[in-house]
Amino acid sequence: MTVPAPPSFPVGLEQLATAVMLLDGELSIQYLNPAAENLFELSLRTVRGQPLSQAFVETGGLVSAMEIALTEGVSFTEHELTLATLANRYRVNCIITPLAQPANALLLEFQPLDQHLKIAREERLYLQQEFNRELLRNLTHEIRNPLGGIRGAAQLLEHELPRAGLREYTQVIIKESDRLQSLMDRMLAPNRAPHFTMVNIHEVLERVRSIILAQRPVGVSIRRDYDLSLPELLADPEQLIQVVLNIARNAVQALEAAQIEGEIVFRTRVARRVHIGKRAFRLAMELKIIDNGPGIPEELREKIFYPLVSTKGDGSGLGLTIAQTFVAQHQGLIDCDSRPGRTCFTVLLPYVHPEQAH
Repeated sequence: MTVPAPPSFPVGLEQLATAVMLLDGELSIQYLNPAAENLFELSLRTVRGQPLSQAFVETGGLVSAMEIALTEGVSFTEHELTLATLANRYRVNCIITPLAQPANALLLEFQPLDQHLKIAREERLYLQQEFNRELLRNLTHEIRNPLGGIRGAAQLLEHELPRAGLREYTQVIIKESDRLQSLMDRMLAPNRAPHFTMVNIHEVLERVRSIILAQRPVGVSIRRDYDLSLPELLADPEQLIQVVLNIARNAVQALEAAQIEGEIVFRTRVARRVHIGKRAFRLAMELKIIDNGPGIPEELREKIFYPLVSTKGDGSGLGLTIAQTFVAQHQGLIDCDSRPGRTCFTVLLPYVHPEQAH
């Protein structure tokens, strides 16, 4: 049974925030609307014509619910289904509606159970970005002035000391002042205005991949999972390199510390009709940086973007804060989901017109 091509469906399906999927009589996928593509991180172009069981490695009670809907010829709702693709698991409610034309076709409407929690979390992250930027700006200005005075006083004292051996102590003051000054400079760096140009995100990822592999990480590989059809993005390439590098280096350090054979995945996709803060964007670039390391400790998962929070004893705790600030300057959002065996950082960067970039 051949189902008509997607353009023959009501235009309203493209605009719906509800995820919609159409299956033919053989339970092969014939259509996904943009909301369904976003929800399941699937592309209609790649899954159209595939059996449902091929796109989803776990379907829970969905198949039996579809059989009930077809047998009885009425809509059927299945609650708290767990579906899984090769990449993720999803908890959803599903309304299954049999269609008269074409015969035995099914229209599936999915409602993610955690959608409200996801929206609230994204709004909280966006507010946190604003707070972090203001905190860093105020903190650095409060520290830099007295720090300069301490260093200057130590230099003057060094010239007045009667014995050269005592200069060891003033050198400690001067070197530690310089170290703190460098830290302050790093904290202020994200506040510079980005220099926007058209950027191919895959060139950015290849640059980071080269940097990481040049450092010869022990037992760590980097796998590409690119959507090469993505258009160029209006962005600051140096800032994007720093964002990806900060996240990837954290992943490498976690894998090496755990002494396991590790893999980092760079995955790119297009996301449609995304909301970031209180703004809606028609299209966004979605980048996922995934590793199979031990995961972020549970007590730190809600704090990893805070300044000076680090899981490493010698870390400054600024890498993710700086990454978050750079992403925010691109009107984007960065989020993290972590559990033992899988940590995924997701970066959403909207496609915007040059006049909207500033």
